[in-house]
Amino acid sequence: MQMEERIRQMTIEEKINLLAGASFWTTQAIERVQLPSITLTDGPHGLRLSAGTDMGDMLSQTKPATAFPIEAAMAATWNEALIQEAGAVIAEECQHYDVGILLGPGLNGKRSPLGGRNFEYFSEDPFLTGKMGTAFVKGVQQGGVGTSIKHFVANEQETNRMVVSSEVDERALRELYMLPFEMVVKDAQPWTVMCAYNRVNGTHMANHDWLLNGVLKNEWLFDGLVMSDWGAVVDKVASVQGGLDLEMPGPGTRGAEVLAAYREGKLSEKVIDEHVRRVLNVIDKVLTNKRNVPNLDVERHHAAARKVAEEAIVLLKNAEGILPLAKGAKVAVVGQFAVEPRFQGGGSSHMNPARLDSPYEEIAKYAQAVYTAGYDETDNEASLQEACRVAADQDAVIVFVGTTEKIESEGYDRTDLHIPRSHTQLIEAVSSVNPNVVVVVNSGSATDIGAYDEQCKAILQAWLPGQAGGSAIANIVFGQVNPSGKLSETFPLALEHTPSYLSFPGNVKQVTYAESIFTGYRYYDKKKLDVKYPFGHGLSYTTFEYANLRVSAKHLQNGDTLKVRVDVKNVGSRTGQEVVQVYVHDRVSSVPKAVKELKGFVKLELAPGETRTAEIELNERAFAHYAEHLGRFAVESGEFEILVGASSRDIRLTQVVEFQAEEDAREPLTMEHSLQAWLKDDRHTEKVQHVLSQMKIEPENPMYPLFLGMPIRTILMVLPRRGYPQEKVDELLNLFS
Repeated sequence: MQMEERIRQMTIEEKINLLAGASFWTTQAIERVQLPSITLTDGPHGLRLSAGTDMGDMLSQTKPATAFPIEAAMAATWNEALIQEAGAVIAEECQHYDVGILLGPGLNGKRSPLGGRNFEYFSEDPFLTGKMGTAFVKGVQQGGVGTSIKHFVANEQETNRMVVSSEVDERALRELYMLPFEMVVKDAQPWTVMCAYNRVNGTHMANHDWLLNGVLKNEWLFDGLVMSDWGAVVDKVASVQGGLDLEMPGPGTRGAEVLAAYREGKLSEKVIDEHVRRVLNVIDKVLTNKRNVPNLDVERHHAAARKVAEEAIVLLKNAEGILPLAKGAKVAVVGQFAVEPRFQGGGSSHMNPARLDSPYEEIAKYAQAVYTAGYDETDNEASLQEACRVAADQDAVIVFVGTTEKIESEGYDRTDLHIPRSHTQLIEAVSSVNPNVVVVVNSGSATDIGAYDEQCKAILQAWLPGQAGGSAIANIVFGQVNPSGKLSETFPLALEHTPSYLSFPGNVKQVTYAESIFTGYRYYDKKKLDVKYPFGHGLSYTTFEYANLRVSAKHLQNGDTLKVRVDVKNVGSRTGQEVVQVYVHDRVSSVPKAVKELKGFVKLELAPGETRTAEIELNERAFAHYAEHLGRFAVESGEFEILVGASSRDIRLTQVVEFQAEEDAREPLTMEHSLQAWLKDDRHTEKVQHVLSQMKIEPENPMYPLFLGMPIRTILMVLPRRGYPQEKVDELLNLFS
């Protein structure tokens, strides 16, 4: 049956019922018009399908599926093609289990490293998040399964997440928090968007007309459906009016409220039909794209997860070139995570892995390995003594440490950046008997590495690496794979240095995004703060040289695309991959801007001695900021530096281009602005100085310093009282009006 015919045949009650789920994971079926239900389920890092139907089964009794590395790790690969391949694997498993919509990926930002769900989000940088999210969505949806990008928008904390209002200025919203959603909507056309629990500037996202209707559907032309996060609808009628298409979970209990609003003329059938149309369209996509996948290729999928984990692992430190370790070496493997892998985060992304590698068993394939737990909450001293005994006569010690699920999970935020004290004590202890300590950190986001940095020679940020993390770590440690991961977030020196330290997480009523656009490396650069490890950092077992930076044009105008080319040479002895990062710096701006912003990247594989040319295209948006007075992104004319490097603080080459915009994007001055602001603005300086000179309002005038700080409106009121001719005051008025 065609969609419009189905809509005509449905009663108003059936239409309203369709705007809420039938159960925890399914949409409504309406047999009378031959409409089946579809299944939606969690899965930013892989499919998490509950085997039971009760709410208590939500985080347990789940079907086995491939557990990929967390999103923070996916982003650390900086490899769009690889993440798209991972999405394709997840889609196969969705098809096998008859799941039509995967609830992911998460596209929220990381305004604080304390965010309990940061592991489920890609990056502190919105551009990197947008690129990785686009790749993920394309991979899943090309496999015939829909995605639900979440949580739209400004949902950067777990504390009070269901009630708090995120108070954030529009420029920060547009440039940081909405940008990844905009990129994915425009470049990948996700089938659904999930709105967040929180309020934004006082209005619940489930009924935020401006964001859901005005921006998402009308401005970005999103043609899928908007669903609520589970239990996010506070006012059902307002949500229907405000742009929400599907309330989850079901069964819906507030259809009577919508029906009453319809009968009272507060809701038109046209509005209801539009929501129904979007729901039906997605159901039709799911049914049309359903594929028969009777069996899962568990080994191939496991290999795909391993490949992502290998490229995600970041070599933070490698003093004296201790890594890779020689095969056959005598190694002590200490830390419970070596045998009880910390491979995933807690909450709604918690999966039942189809397989699970043991890091210790994988390391033992390459080395003469011996294991001991190292930390024990009941008798830690005995565990430390045993670890020291085992470590003393080994060629190297590999220590597994990191966060626990009690520290890092959906539902609550972290209280600090520390890993458990028992873990750092273990590093201290074994380093006292063996200098060759390699630390493997399993965490979903930044931790305090300074607490043990000097006690080890190498540090691997292994993230929460999914089910194949054990073999991926072993392959990196013993040189089967050359590390190529780059940090997707900054590791600060101290929590007190972080951008939102004074405002995170706010109170039960609101959290103020006081740092505005200055999050992550944007903040640390602007404040000129040292960091432990910068955004984009990651070492390799080989060395890369950058040379011959070229740009396709030195002068740009609206609509132009700039091609940036740079030659990269592998001057080491191992094949490796390098992420070439391109940042843009606006030399002079009328509004506050970051020192640099990531605007492009590419990952290259090079054999020893090989040179390849990296090519990155920058469009007009790479030079633009959100001009609130214009209500759009715009470029200010002027000079921009193109910065090419291996991290945000390892810039190798620079080039200057000039952008001549058709329109002056600077905010117009008003009579509320000070005289000093008018004098500094090159659009007005000469004329203002001329009139002031005629009126003898010059630096020698005793009133001049006072006038500089006054709003023009006040000056025009004061001047006649000071005996200045009215005609001259009127001349000033005409100039400033």
